Amino acid sequence: CKTSERKSRGGKAETRSRGAAKEKTLECGQIVWGLAFSAWPAAEDGDTDPACAVGLPCLVLATGLNDGQIKVWEVQTGHLLFSLLGHQDVVRDLSFAPNGSPILVSASRDKTLRVWDLSRDGRNGQGRQVQVLSGHVQWVYCCSISPDCSMLCSAAGEKSALLWSMRSYTLIRRLEGHQSSVVSCDFSPDSALLVTASYDACVIMWDPYTGEQLRTLRHVPLHSTLDSSSEIHTSSLRSVCFSPEGLYLATVADDRLLRIWALELRSPVAFAPMTNGLCCMYFPHGGFIATGTRDGHVQFWTAPRVLSSLKHLCRKALRTFLTTYQVLALPIPRKLKEFLTYRTF
Repeated sequence: CKTSERKSRGGKAETRSRGAAKEKTLECGQIVWGLAFSAWPAAEDGDTDPACAVGLPCLVLATGLNDGQIKVWEVQTGHLLFSLLGHQDVVRDLSFAPNGSPILVSASRDKTLRVWDLSRDGRNGQGRQVQVLSGHVQWVYCCSISPDCSMLCSAAGEKSALLWSMRSYTLIRRLEGHQSSVVSCDFSPDSALLVTASYDACVIMWDPYTGEQLRTLRHVPLHSTLDSSSEIHTSSLRSVCFSPEGLYLATVADDRLLRIWALELRSPVAFAPMTNGLCCMYFPHGGFIATGTRDGHVQFWTAPRVLSSLKHLCRKALRTFLTTYQVLALPIPRKLKEFLTYRTF
């Protein structure tokens, strides 16, 4: 594996005007199925093999490959840091711990999830493997770690999603409610909500602590000028994600629409026409959504912006460190408990 840098193909004048722009390519040697970024801690004096310059944090990128390998790169230099071996089939998805710790979870077509600690020593990457999570009977192609790093959700070609403890690496519960394969999952920024999307054209909003279904969002066909053909396209979902402030959801479905949902409503607040959509992700600071397509494009969309209410900000701050059970045990009015646990919006 190597890194190549290519200067702009334009003339000298164009190169000067564009600041000698360069394009970097990480040559993985395999089909790349999954990607995950993380900020790498700054190196300290005495480190024998620092990933970054001493005292300077850097950005790392994990790539899940067709042969089951995971290659972890230092983005700025293109230096290959690790090759992680263990999976026996395609690595379909990757998720770094959101708290900045060097914990990486991988989901694979070998029907397992694997937890890696990149700070550990290990020959050929195998020593960095912390745990193998088995429980799925189909290919695993989605995994999401909660922002508080206490839980992990995984989705495979099954009607249920699995919720795991990131502390004990044991199965907490199966989330059963969908009528077809669950294909995508995401936690809210305060870890109080979990959403799952399925081929059954529904998004289910869960309380991950109790396993309770809080709300179902159904994708119904949109009859408008966006689609002038008479053919009725299925609404099988491909991807769902939370907005950074936790008040909106974005979904991509096979009916050629990107939808934006407000949590307190059961119908979308915005639509955008798109074809061959497979995945979506909010910009970390909000305001934009990126979507990936089968035909090799990433498209960017302007998303609704909202000024969070003081009520929501207080709820988000409290739920960041209080579980549902801890909220229910508080000596506060019932209506306030319902609001804090998202039973009312």
